[in-house]
Amino acid sequence: MDNKELWQSVLGELELQISKPNFQTWFKNSSITEKGDDYVVVSLESSFAQEWVENKYDKLILKLIRNFEPEIKEIHYQVQPQNKPVVVITKKKTELPSEIDNLNISEFSIDQKTNLNSRYTFQNFIVGSNNELAYSATMAVIQELGKKYNPLFIYGGVGLGKTHLVQAAGNELRKIYKNKIGIRYVSTETFVNEVINGIKNKRMDDVKNKYRKVDVLIIDDIQFIAGKEKTQEEFFHTFNTLYENNKQIIISSDRSPYLLSTLEERLRSRFEGGMVADISYPDFETRMAILKLKIQTQHSSIFLSDDILSLIAEKFPYNIRELEGALTRLLGIVKIRKLNPTKENIGALLNEITNQRIMMIAPELVIKSVAEFYNIPEKDLISHSRKKELIKPRQIVMYLLREYLKYSFPTIARKLGDRDHTTILHAYNKINQDLIKNHLLTQEINLIKEKIYNRH
Repeated sequence: MDNKELWQSVLGELELQISKPNFQTWFKNSSITEKGDDYVVVSLESSFAQEWVENKYDKLILKLIRNFEPEIKEIHYQVQPQNKPVVVITKKKTELPSEIDNLNISEFSIDQKTNLNSRYTFQNFIVGSNNELAYSATMAVIQELGKKYNPLFIYGGVGLGKTHLVQAAGNELRKIYKNKIGIRYVSTETFVNEVINGIKNKRMDDVKNKYRKVDVLIIDDIQFIAGKEKTQEEFFHTFNTLYENNKQIIISSDRSPYLLSTLEERLRSRFEGGMVADISYPDFETRMAILKLKIQTQHSSIFLSDDILSLIAEKFPYNIRELEGALTRLLGIVKIRKLNPTKENIGALLNEITNQRIMMIAPELVIKSVAEFYNIPEKDLISHSRKKELIKPRQIVMYLLREYLKYSFPTIARKLGDRDHTTILHAYNKINQDLIKNHLLTQEINLIKEKIYNRH
């Protein structure tokens, strides 16, 4: 593999294991600029990115590189040399599938006025039974801007297409109204940072003017505002200003307003006062349609039969991002290893991919993630306390260790305070049954899974 192919392959793996904002922030315009017998040189966009990646991601990157080049023993980091080209993922075909949709580094431009990414359109958004309500509500908002469904609050688990839908709405409005209305998309993380900097630098008037004078405000991942009092205060007043002037507000979250427990009641009531629509897990037919569209638009030179696509669709039922990422990764491995994409080969690769990911997850990480999600001490989860508030989180730990890490019931019993293995069996069966009828529990477990995957 040459340097470009190796780094593209590593980025494909890396994008599945860290959060999207971190991936886009630290690995934009990154590249391998040199490869020796037992080392590589990774170039990054700035000295800040170099320091952060070296301290936080070095071990993970080395592990991923060694999956493709086992002889590599160390990585050296540097700021991108000015006289060397950076790796830019484009729509042009490369020897290795370019992972266009998954990497999302620089092939699609971000509009400076709106902050919208042109990759998100309704043309490449698959509508299914899982997102039909949210899609219909979004289209109604576009047709009657500021008058119907204001605010529009869309929620659903990680990787189900919320960002795609809200940004598609922004891009559609931009196309319809040209430059006649002001549209602004912002992630909550960015909004929080702007408020902090505004307070610190005594420039809050700039922040207020930026967001209170738009005609359409789209704010993504509002759950990150919970617990941040100053930011909630500012957003509350921004919300009221826009709402009172019939300006459209579109909000996305990974959970319903009801589950935003550390959100101020006055904000929660504002969110619930408009249209609240959820995006649930895509059914099998929708997942198949997503895979076919991705191949048609980004990997048209490769043919995969419906039988093969079914294998992939069945393996990743809960997360569209994982589904698309798995397809890209599979096609990359097929190309690198020069494999014939038969049902047997793809099936074996799918097992390899999922097993590798599971093996990297420690049971302690599962316990820690569940404890943090429910805001309870880790030691209480493995204690024998029968407090009511511990029962459900403890059962979820047992379920996750069995369902995703494939531990035996006796092994789980030993790891959780030497319990009887029948207790684990009961907990596993109970959560399995509850998931069928309890949509909120499904959301919670998916959020915990994302927390786990983003950390390991």
